[in-house]
Amino acid sequence: MRYVEKLAQRIEVTGSRLCVGLDPRPVDGDASPVEDFLKTVVDQTWQQAAAFKPNMAYFEAMGLRGIEILDRLLGWMPREVPIILDAKRSDIGETQKYYAHSYFSHWNVDAVTLNPFLGYDSIEPFLAWPEKGIYLLAVTSNAGSADFQRQTLADGRAVFELVTALGQRAIDEGQMTDVGYVVGLTNAAGVLAKMPDAPLLVPGLGAQGGDLAALAAAGRSAPDVINVSRGILYAGDDQSYAQRAALWAQQIRSAYQA
Repeated sequence: MRYVEKLAQRIEVTGSRLCVGLDPRPVDGDASPVEDFLKTVVDQTWQQAAAFKPNMAYFEAMGLRGIEILDRLLGWMPREVPIILDAKRSDIGETQKYYAHSYFSHWNVDAVTLNPFLGYDSIEPFLAWPEKGIYLLAVTSNAGSADFQRQTLADGRAVFELVTALGQRAIDEGQMTDVGYVVGLTNAAGVLAKMPDAPLLVPGLGAQGGDLAALAAAGRSAPDVINVSRGILYAGDDQSYAQRAALWAQQIRSAYQA
């Protein structure tokens, strides 16, 4: 089963487009409670989750212990829920070959985020993996996305359209890995109409204040997922992780049904 098919099937089964971001933040640098914390989050939210998104930076910040925690967590998580590893890797092709092996073979994640700005040959090592997916950074959720990603070229295209051209090239070449894009909800205005109907990983809801209306109104058929991290893990209210996930999933569902 291709990655897009697995993700679409998961969305259909759950009725949810919620991607639960796993961003562990040890209190005072103490990593000892992190593994149990993450297992509790996963255990309480997986039934509402279209996907999980562990963010590599938060695990790497804990040093070797953090990598070991991630390794054990990935082996424990329910495999019916697609796992998107948020790594944003970017390097020359020879190095990327080893990143691809690490993530897709060793950790067996379903998809990974990549920075495509080294060009097509830098993503090519990730494209020969059946049943896997990649998400190329197209328009990120930070204000700095205006510095490059949303700039207009002399031919009238935006820079992010050069990114989507890489995905189209992969399709034209019959590559086995599915290609999607990261599009920040906070910067989606004027962008969604130019995005192909490929899977989107959409950050920017919740703490970053993104509005679902534009995404829901875009009439897309691809299995897009909307990420919430802080709004589930660190909301600071008296609700459980399960309750928070259910509320976010329902908010997303309601937007799409409006």
